[in-house]
Amino acid sequence: MPIKKIRKRDGSIVDFHADRIRDAVHRAFIAVELKNGERAESITREVVKLLEKRFKEQIPSIEDAQDIVIEVLRKRGYERVAREYQVYRRKKKEIRQLRKEFGIEEPKLTVNALEVLRRRYLLKNEKGEIIETPAEMFARVAKAIAKVEKNYGGIPEETEKKFYNMMTKLEFIPNSPTLFNAGTELGQLSACFVLPVKDSLKSIFTAIKNMALIEKSGGGVGFDFSKLRPRGDIVKSTHGVASGPISFMRVFDVATDVIKAGGRRRGAMMGILRVDHPDIIEFITSKQKTGILSNFNISVAVTDQFMETLEENGKYWLVNPRNHERVKEVKAEEIWDLIASSAWKSGDPGIVFIDEINRHNPTPEIGRIESTNPCGEQPLLPYESCNLGSINLSRMVEDGKINWDKLRETVRNAVHFLDNVIDANKFPLKEIERMTKANRKIGLGVMGFADMLIKLGIPYDSDDALKLAEKLMKNITEEARKKSIELGEERGSFPNFDKSVWKDRYSAMRNATLTTIAPTGSISIIAGCSSGIEPLFAVSFIRRVLDGAQLFEINPLFENMAKERGFYNAKILEEIAKTGSVQKVDGIPEDVKKIFVTALDISPEWHIRMQAAFQKHTDNAVSKTVNMPFEASIEDVRNVFELAWKLKCKGVTVFRYGSRPEQVLYISEIKTNKKKFVSAEPEYAGGCPTKTCPFP
Repeated sequence: MPIKKIRKRDGSIVDFHADRIRDAVHRAFIAVELKNGERAESITREVVKLLEKRFKEQIPSIEDAQDIVIEVLRKRGYERVAREYQVYRRKKKEIRQLRKEFGIEEPKLTVNALEVLRRRYLLKNEKGEIIETPAEMFARVAKAIAKVEKNYGGIPEETEKKFYNMMTKLEFIPNSPTLFNAGTELGQLSACFVLPVKDSLKSIFTAIKNMALIEKSGGGVGFDFSKLRPRGDIVKSTHGVASGPISFMRVFDVATDVIKAGGRRRGAMMGILRVDHPDIIEFITSKQKTGILSNFNISVAVTDQFMETLEENGKYWLVNPRNHERVKEVKAEEIWDLIASSAWKSGDPGIVFIDEINRHNPTPEIGRIESTNPCGEQPLLPYESCNLGSINLSRMVEDGKINWDKLRETVRNAVHFLDNVIDANKFPLKEIERMTKANRKIGLGVMGFADMLIKLGIPYDSDDALKLAEKLMKNITEEARKKSIELGEERGSFPNFDKSVWKDRYSAMRNATLTTIAPTGSISIIAGCSSGIEPLFAVSFIRRVLDGAQLFEINPLFENMAKERGFYNAKILEEIAKTGSVQKVDGIPEDVKKIFVTALDISPEWHIRMQAAFQKHTDNAVSKTVNMPFEASIEDVRNVFELAWKLKCKGVTVFRYGSRPEQVLYISEIKTNKKKFVSAEPEYAGGCPTKTCPFP
């Protein structure tokens, strides 16, 4: 007798669907054997027959069906597939148990989110045993940040509930150090730092020591090395010659290698050198060899004067920072071409348009901005730090429309949260505490933008998407500013307010800057959404996890749409997993292909236009990787850089697929039985596919 009903884990009886068994089995086959769907179909038929034979007079449970799946797989000799199916089943069970313990629906964690939380975020005891659940982690963070209310006559319990709710609903997640350290003895909550490096051994090694303290607590650090005298220059105290900034950068790199950011995340740095420094050629080509400066992202600080000289096809002078003497005259075009060719080869260097950054410096009387954090989205003064957090835009879409009221409320709560972080923070250095509290910069950003576009039916590479990006970020920044003005009136403006650009525009302002677009890696995995403002990196792929297992993942929005519209089948999933793209897969409607575009489906021009659309209404900067196919030319890279300049981006980073051996995203790299599949490492969520990108 055919099986018509099945008992769920909560005891309810629902209709039996054999295709759900087939889908789960097929995922396990792809992850391990990389076979097509025929075996999954055969396994499913045998499972259904056994269910019908063993449960003639009673309704089987979901566990009964899963037990038989494992039994059939093992009987047929697919032990590895059975283990993979068992692993996925166990992880799903753990998530259900956690939800039961919470007594609430949220957080709706994915399998990979739970893995990331366990590996790096949940507190452990001295034996390395996990001692908190994800909900308890969010409760710990909410409580620690809400305690600040006492300082201002507020009610911590009310604020704590508000903070807890938006985190457990995965509507807003703060940067990783806040999740790591809030409510702990360490208590360092910021992700972004900039430290000064002056032209003396004392300053250089003080910066290395301070960097170590910051990285140990989970922060990333940016440096401008432009003040260091060039290689071969005179050293009066020893009558010797200087070794130059790149040699000292190697010392920073080795120190970071040893620290490894306290074991929780990779240490990461930004190294910047002005385009007119005499060692600029050595700097541009410094990362062409694998393993050199591996903990650095490097960027050339390009000036307006350089770009104007480039447009005129002229020459400019390299200047010794020690005595400001002109050293050598070079053609701007030759330097520009070298930057483009080096970025084409390895992804480094990027570019920061340093004068454009300083045009938007909110406190020019306090100092000139010379560097950014490791991913370039947070320009900071020397000794400044900034804490970040991102709103999950995917959760702001309801019934195919943006819920603007919900977004407004989330923005206001997030600004409140991030401002409180500054007071709750235990800073690694007194100098950093003084500078950070003087300007109170925060960086509220977004993630899940690609998911939002899909839910709205808007292609990423379209004018409609650009218009939405501008409207969205304008709304977020305006609401953030309104909240900051309110906080300024209630609690007092940031101390340097009277020396800022805001003094004649507003009556008060709590924070010198409010919005930043960061490359959300780990936190977007926790939130179950796409990274930052990046497009999808793949529609389906193999996720490599630390225990050696491989999990087949498919974008849930695509999976749901495929099932609703009737084109979901095993063969299509397998075809997509070969490249991550749906564009050349038969059987998928054209309108679906348009909205499920991936980073490599999109032309570089659209990447830059999207970055510029968000930058237009972002206080700080926008971290966005321009992904380019392996076949892209050096001229393509140059065109991207020049378009970024014309569109007033504050910086630009390109990555040509296959240009670095240490990628964390691979296309056609898992090969079994002459088949190739996209694979990604455990914490890759999109954007820069290399290990030198820290994940806020």
